[in-house]
Amino acid sequence: MSAHGIHHVTAIAGKARQNLDFYTRTLGLRLVKKTVNFDDPGAYHFYYGDEAGSPGTILTFFPWEHAAPGRAGVGELQETVFRIPQASIGYWTQRLVNQGVERETRFGETRLTFRDPDGMRLALLGIAGIEAEPAWAGSEVPVEHAIRGFHSVSLMLEKTEATGAILTDVFGFQETGREGDTTRYAVPGTTLGGVVDLRAVGGFLPARLGRGSVHHLAFRAADDAEEMEMARKLLANHGLRTTEQKDRDYFRSVYFREPGHVLFEIATDIPGFAVDEPAGSLGGALKLPAFLEGHRAAIEAALPDLG
Repeated sequence: MSAHGIHHVTAIAGKARQNLDFYTRTLGLRLVKKTVNFDDPGAYHFYYGDEAGSPGTILTFFPWEHAAPGRAGVGELQETVFRIPQASIGYWTQRLVNQGVERETRFGETRLTFRDPDGMRLALLGIAGIEAEPAWAGSEVPVEHAIRGFHSVSLMLEKTEATGAILTDVFGFQETGREGDTTRYAVPGTTLGGVVDLRAVGGFLPARLGRGSVHHLAFRAADDAEEMEMARKLLANHGLRTTEQKDRDYFRSVYFREPGHVLFEIATDIPGFAVDEPAGSLGGALKLPAFLEGHRAAIEAALPDLG
């Protein structure tokens, strides 16, 4: 049976060095790939995740230093939520004090909410019994407190019904609960990135893409065949056509705008991040797609200094 759920989340950052420091040092994630935006090779594309860069752990960024701040509103991914051991809530509360961390409860779960240096909304959710799960041990965050991939994302939409229908019909989610204006969908048996919350907020201003906002949300497909079947269902059952398939080197993708205007991607689990460098050295070197390799010198000269 194929694993479903969230593959990755891609957001917009400002300064590349600041972004790199926050996610690898403050949050203790592994930089699993350092490449460029394939459509804008003058900008980095950073991928952060667990030790192997597993689907369901990957948060990626386009650092555009001069990007204007985004505006929160309808039609965006509002919050990205990571999993941590329940016993680590106190550790992370102290660690994130400078980020304005707040403690709250949603769907009966204890969570810490905060923002990254560019204003992106993040949360850590304490979960009992995950202490033995694999965690990245190569950061300054003690391994017993380390992040264990995604728990969920929250989308702010004018209406949620049509988006919920796609989650259930195409991506294998089921509605599991409602709280106020939020409906929760989850993939049975999926621990990493298996939850999507849809919040209905009719009447709000539309979101404006920019620094600190999410560019797109990607869902998992095991391989090309499953991806194409998902695309077929989208067209046949929901009248939505995807883009042509794009080769992103580490996965292959199609994109579409869901009914609430959030950009969705379907990304294959294969081939993974170890396709062009050893697993033990992930993120160590600047990797370029073959069609840009001949321009390496010019690209490296134009990229921001990470020193």
